[in-house]
Amino acid sequence: MYKKYFKHEKGITGLETAIILIAFVVVAAVFAYTALSAGLFSTQKAQEAVYSGLKEAQSTLELRGGIVATANTVGATGNIKQLTFVVSNALGGDPIDFTEPSPASDNSGVADTNSSNKVVINYIDSNQVVSNLFWTCTPLGTNDGDDLLETGEKFQITIGYDTAGQGGGNLIDALDPTFLSVNDTFTLEIMTNAGAVITIERTTPAYIDLKMNLH
Repeated sequence: MYKKYFKHEKGITGLETAIILIAFVVVAAVFAYTALSAGLFSTQKAQEAVYSGLKEAQSTLELRGGIVATANTVGATGNIKQLTFVVSNALGGDPIDFTEPSPASDNSGVADTNSSNKVVINYIDSNQVVSNLFWTCTPLGTNDGDDLLETGEKFQITIGYDTAGQGGGNLIDALDPTFLSVNDTFTLEIMTNAGAVITIERTTPAYIDLKMNLH
């Protein structure tokens, strides 16, 4: 009876067991390597994103004070020819190049197409978009005399000349024929070469004075 039931019984040798065990170990190692590589890749990308965000934040401007508007004509139907504001370097970050743009040859209030300026200022309202306005830069207070806005420095940015005949044009030239007038909401986009875009939005009052602080 014993021989009848167990004559076809088969077993496995130690060598076969070892082969199976090695196969399991190899498969587990492959999966572990894949998971480890994916984790390292994700960590590296997260680190790059953090450093990129930090660099962008350190290259960001900060507005100091209000926007001062200078009128071309005053009154309830007046309009504005010049905007002035002060900026500084946020977070004590990398210097920002404020090389002034070259004026267009026709004094149209925008920068020349071959201008070497790194900072670009755009104007937007409900009627128009004007890119790369002409502007000038004046250091205020402590500075080292170059065009780089560094930690502790302040630059006064002026869009359009105040006095006729200085060249470059002003907002009356750049926005012709729809001028910046009373009760108009406008946006200035300040774009640096390595940083976030700074957006400034203001609304003009119902009466245009010669000088106004648009808080």
